[in-house]
Amino acid sequence: MEILRLGRYPFGALAAVALLAGCGNGSGPQVGAPLNNSAALGGVATMTRPDDSRSWMARLDHSRSWMAPDAKKHDLLYVSDSFPYGSNDVYVYSYPKGKLKGQLTGFNEPSGQCVDKAGNVFIANFGTSQILEYAHGGTSPINTLSDAGYYPLGCSVDPTTGNLAVTNRLSTSFTTGDVAIYPDASGTPTSYTDPNFYYYEFCGYDNHGNLYIDGTTKGSGLEYAELPSGGGSFSNLTLNQSIGFPGGVQWDGKHLAIGDQSAAVIYQFAISGSSGTKVGSTPLTGSKDVGQFWIQGKRVIGPDAGLADVGFYNYPSGGSPTKTIVDLGEPVGATVSRAK
Repeated sequence: MEILRLGRYPFGALAAVALLAGCGNGSGPQVGAPLNNSAALGGVATMTRPDDSRSWMARLDHSRSWMAPDAKKHDLLYVSDSFPYGSNDVYVYSYPKGKLKGQLTGFNEPSGQCVDKAGNVFIANFGTSQILEYAHGGTSPINTLSDAGYYPLGCSVDPTTGNLAVTNRLSTSFTTGDVAIYPDASGTPTSYTDPNFYYYEFCGYDNHGNLYIDGTTKGSGLEYAELPSGGGSFSNLTLNQSIGFPGGVQWDGKHLAIGDQSAAVIYQFAISGSSGTKVGSTPLTGSKDVGQFWIQGKRVIGPDAGLADVGFYNYPSGGSPTKTIVDLGEPVGATVSRAK
């Protein structure tokens, strides 16, 4: 699923709320049941799937969230299991063991995720035009950021300032998407656009506060750009590696990692001026559709919407997954929050 095309999932639910945008695949919602919170064995979670007749408003109820009593003591992996094939919830696992530790409810198409230095997790709630912030191991949002008129997809936190960048898909109210930057991850954002971009997909800050984004033109041409730290406009980047469909963007500590959803690979680029030179690649062997991945040290976590699982891969060598969390519905985003 090249997840950034509005006619395809994870944003198929957009058809339910924005048919005037000409989106949708014609299928009705297929919302999965919650994970059984006692069914995580050996790092592999299991799911039961009876018919789900919950109302739409019930699915937006945060009060159904739960977290294991010892969850805050662990490093935690958060995974968005989005609509229409997933449960519309975010599942929380111990990291790296992969034991289920919690479930966050009350989302409408949870999508990309990111984390700040304090371990607070930000989750793009695509269907409600909001970004929800959770403390490490918390069950209720500690902050809700409005992204009125847009559909937030990906996010990244600037390690030098604490600013939160959010990539936005266009909505029925705007001609194109944008990148919204919330100062200190709060308040009202400043909007940044690039004339070459129509769809803004994912973003990632490097350790100097430079922001990188990927996306496409209205005609599906691929685009990449940088917003320099303290700068007011994007500068476009040229990569020496062709990419079939843009995936996640993350700084790995040395290089800029950009995913190719079509080729099941993450490329590493050295950035110099307006050019990105490929210096390595991480094949995600056996994966089908990894969008927003998360690099954590010597591992990369790949939520795979096509296989309905989450693979753990060695980074940067890649290859077959070393661990897999199975039986999700449509995992599309992930991040790791470190225990304090």
